[in-house]
Amino acid sequence: MARDVTLAATQFACTWELEENLQAAERLVRAAAGRGAQIILLQELFETPYFCIVQDTGHFALARPLRGHPTVARFSRLAAELGTVIPVSFFERGGQAFFNSVAVVDADGSVLGVYRKSHIPDSGGYQEKYYFTPGDTGFRVWDTRFGRIGVGICWDQWFPEAARAMALQGAEVLLYPTAIGSDPPEPGDDSRDSWQLAQRGHAVSNAMPVVAANRIGLEAAGELGIRFYGSSFIADQTGAVLAEASRDREEVIVATVDLDAARYRREDWSFFRDRRPELYRPLLSLDGEG
Repeated sequence: MARDVTLAATQFACTWELEENLQAAERLVRAAAGRGAQIILLQELFETPYFCIVQDTGHFALARPLRGHPTVARFSRLAAELGTVIPVSFFERGGQAFFNSVAVVDADGSVLGVYRKSHIPDSGGYQEKYYFTPGDTGFRVWDTRFGRIGVGICWDQWFPEAARAMALQGAEVLLYPTAIGSDPPEPGDDSRDSWQLAQRGHAVSNAMPVVAANRIGLEAAGELGIRFYGSSFIADQTGAVLAEASRDREEVIVATVDLDAARYRREDWSFFRDRRPELYRPLLSLDGEG
């Protein structure tokens, strides 16, 4: 018997009218739920523009603690109303530290926990190390009403170790909220295809569906600007793309996957049976020799 779950990803442009961003996110979540979606993924840091383009001390004022966070509370109420699972990306203040985080909200509105982004990029236009402390939660999975999910955040999606760690903990679907586009130092470089292929590889090697939600639009700070390339997508356990958004339009994409079929593929292809953890010691060091 099939165990179907309907997945959705949204994408939209963000401005410094913060309430408008939240209204857009809510509108798209409602649209996804109206199309039957049960797990709905919003993009990374959707409350604001991607402020990491430049280093600006004033942006630290955007961070809030998880407890009492107004955006998490708002989407918790929405999740309960619609009966949907919604991972909520937010800029978290934890004591004197700042994190790029996701609160996982179950379909009854309860917050199951938080994941703090582990891999923090630092390059022209993506100056996240100025703002974010590397996450201390480790890679986590959560049992939701519609399946066991693992969530990484943007730069995490390039690391196969992160996907495998979530898979080993029993994840059935991998979700990646994202903010990625052009590279300001190399404006002619288009990473869209590599970005998709890397994550489709996670779907293949872990035999489970993957959902990635990106933003769209041109965002600029001073002389630097990033044109985010959208292209949010949903892939099944074979890596096949079931739904894909455009590069430049606000959209909701939806696809239904069979979690039992994915489980059968994991068992049949024996990726996990044939692992050799005792041989992977180089992965535990920075130089491959520790």
